[in-house]
Amino acid sequence: MGGEIFHFQGQHWHLLPERAIYWEEEKALILSDLHLGKAAHFRKAGIAVPAGIIQDDLFRLQQLITFYLPERIIVVGDMFHSRENNEVQYFQLWRQQFSNITIDLVKGNHDILADAIYEQLQINVHPSLTLRSIHFIHEPCEDSNGYQYTFSGHLHPAFVMAGAGKQRLRLPCFYFGRYCGILPAFGHFTGHANLDPSISDTVFVIAGKSIIRAQ
Repeated sequence: MGGEIFHFQGQHWHLLPERAIYWEEEKALILSDLHLGKAAHFRKAGIAVPAGIIQDDLFRLQQLITFYLPERIIVVGDMFHSRENNEVQYFQLWRQQFSNITIDLVKGNHDILADAIYEQLQINVHPSLTLRSIHFIHEPCEDSNGYQYTFSGHLHPAFVMAGAGKQRLRLPCFYFGRYCGILPAFGHFTGHANLDPSISDTVFVIAGKSIIRAQ
């Protein structure tokens, strides 16, 4: 697996082109915004969506699990997109392969399944989560709030790279501000929001199978 090891806040974060982070000290995979069930939700509304999206996303996650052997997976919100559907049932079958791994979900605005379903899926649900003074919430923060550092998701961040001949390319990214970081959307069936970081912020873009520091 390719990637970039970013030593930050006294921790080692493996920034992965699969749109996730491996947190070395906690032996944890961190990701956000899978939006499982979103494709089925759109199809139900009569909107044509390519098949196999959930399978592709969960296969990427499976590959990361096989390589890094994490003890836990931290999902920073919007693991699911809406109410229960066939894709949630597919995830339940997928989950059985990794029943030994703890899954912690920091609840996002789209995570509206019944509590009993999360229990069936062996998912621990939290309004927020703090480990080693690193805080996880779904929606981005603006200051420290008393924590060492905060990670969030929700925005599906992207950064516009400018090239020769006025070429511009928008790429998903990892964002590290002074107090808060924002994770890229793990799910492929999501939009993106362009970031306008300050000069002191750090941004890594995901370009295919590579991680590139943009600033």
